[in-house]
Amino acid sequence: MENVEKAIEATGTIDAQRRLVLDKPLLVVGPTRVRVIILLPEDSDVDEKEWLRAASANQVFDFLKEPEEDIYTPEDGRPFYDQR
Repeated sequence: MENVEKAIEATGTIDAQRRLVLDKPLLVVGPTRVRVIILLPEDSDVDEKEWLRAASANQVFDFLKEPEEDIYTPEDGRPFYDQR
């Protein structure tokens, strides 16, 4: 049998603790797993510094802090000079 997905549109706010708070309760019987797609208004673009800060604080990348992941030295490769 084919797995059919159903889309439900809802609105909400991301609060100061970065949690999604919906404006109205969902009419879904739970508990159940869901996939969430966040569409931000055009005027609330996150700048590059914010993306980098969020990525560096994300626990999913903690494995990169392990010594065996540090495989490059300054002598590896060649310098890149942006010609813009």
